Formats: sequence, structure tokens, C-alpha cells
Amino acid sequence: MEKSKKMRQIAIYGKGGIGKSTTTQNTVAGLASLGKKVMIVGCDPKADSTRLILHAKAQETVMDKVRELGTVEDLELDDVLKYGYGDVKCVESGGPEPGVGCAGRGVITAINFLEEEGAYTDDLDFVFYDVLGDVVCGGFAMPIRENKAEEIYIVVSGEMMAMYAANNISKGILKYSTSGNVRLAGLICNSRNTDREADLIEALAAKLGTQMIHFVPRDNQVQRAELRRMTVIEYSPEHKQADEYRTLAQKINDNKMFVVPTPLEMDELEELLMEFGIMEVDDEENVGKAENA
Repeated sequence: MEKSKKMRQIAIYGKGGIGKSTTTQNTVAGLASLGKKVMIVGCDPKADSTRLILHAKAQETVMDKVRELGTVEDLELDDVLKYGYGDVKCVESGGPEPGVGCAGRGVITAINFLEEEGAYTDDLDFVFYDVLGDVVCGGFAMPIRENKAEEIYIVVSGEMMAMYAANNISKGILKYSTSGNVRLAGLICNSRNTDREADLIEALAAKLGTQMIHFVPRDNQVQRAELRRMTVIEYSPEHKQADEYRTLAQKINDNKMFVVPTPLEMDELEELLMEFGIMEVDDEENVGKAENA
């Protein structure tokens, strides 16, 4: 199916627990407040990629309905596509029962179904895929492997594992960039208030050949809004944190920097972490250096 030329498809990746879904939904609310037409496709079996937009615990997923009906052929678009804040379209792929099959399978099923049923309408400006995981594998790679999403943002913080995941994801983007148009569009720092965090993420971005598109400061207003199942932009539009997400939305809207990343080797990444004091130099290494001195 031919897609509208203006529609931009964006996938958000990052370490588990880094705040991908929260960042995605708040950013999408920011884009909606700019008058943009957006669809979110939740690609996480937890099905929590749309709850702040829909003010719901969890949306019924494509895989839930397929199990209930016994076949995807009997599924109707209205069964799984809901409208939320700012007229944002919301779909959750869902996954298999725990311990049964590949969780990424739901992503493939959902995206194919949405394409066949005409969910990608011509009026859409953006489609966001909120994707599970630290590594780009299996069905979770589908948004970039199949050239669905061509812009990738990685949510990261100044913590070691978040940066390790960002580098791993960049390796996946590099791999798929050779056969398609997928590009790294930037790092979004979801602050954890670590030392020199912005400087560290700027340094990582430079090594990867990309940009830190925005630094989102830590603020408890995000959690207060989440308790009411809302984005900050809807819950407290005048709050300074709402301005941060509107700024991020505007930067994504205006972004033209799409690159094939240059991932770091493990020793390069460790050197960067040591330089910023995130990781201590190994004791054995110190002993070896002392002996060779």
C-alpha cells in the first residue's frame, strides 16, 4: 500500500525502564498541541504505550483480539484503534501469553493488519512506534527491518546500561541502514540527574555521529500526571515540564539530521564512561599498568 509522502514514521528505542513510553506519549501530546495528526503503535507486550493518551489502564491489543476471535481475518479496525487526547490514534500490538512464542510476533501481526485495513491515512503527519527492548532483534526490529520507521530516536540517560543499550541499538540501525532508509535521528536524554549527564550524552552523540536532540530534565510532575493517566501537557499545560515536551516535539518536527550511526567498540564506550567517571578503571588494569611502568 502506498503511503502518504508527508507522513513520517518514527520508532523510539531504548533500555527497558528508561521511560520510552512516557517520553513518547508526552512528545506525541506536544505534537498534537502543534496541530499535528499522530498515530501511536505500541510495540510492547505490556501494552502501556497509549494509556496516558487514552486515560486508560491498558488498551485491548491486536493479539488479545486475535486470540479471542481465533483469527486475524475476523478482526475489525475499530476493535483495536482508539482515539485519545488531541485526536491521537492509538493501537497496541500486544504479545503472546507469557512463555509462549516470540513476543515480537505481535508487532508483525499488528503492523501488517493496520496497513491492510487502511489505518495509515493520508492526513497523518507522524506514526510513532514505541518499541520494547535494549536490542534490535526479532519482531521488535520489524519497524526498522521492514522500512516502516525511517527515523529512530533512542531514549538514554547518563547511566552505564542505558548508554550500552543505545550503542547496541545503533549497531542494529547500522545493520539495517544498508538495505533501507532507516536512520538515527537523535538521542533523547531522559535525565536521571547523574553527574555531567548532558555533557556525557552530548559526547556519546558525537561519537555515534548524531545529536542529543533534547535534554528532558527530571521532574515529579511527570509522575503526578501519570498517576492520573495523563501526559503533562494535558494535566498541567502551563507547567515548565510541559514546555520541555513541547520543545522536544518542535525539535522532532523540525529535525533534518538523519544519519547512519557509527557505533562504538566496547573499549571505546568504556573509555568514554571512565572519562566521565561513570565506570571505574578496573583494578587489574591498574595493577598491570603499574607493573609495566
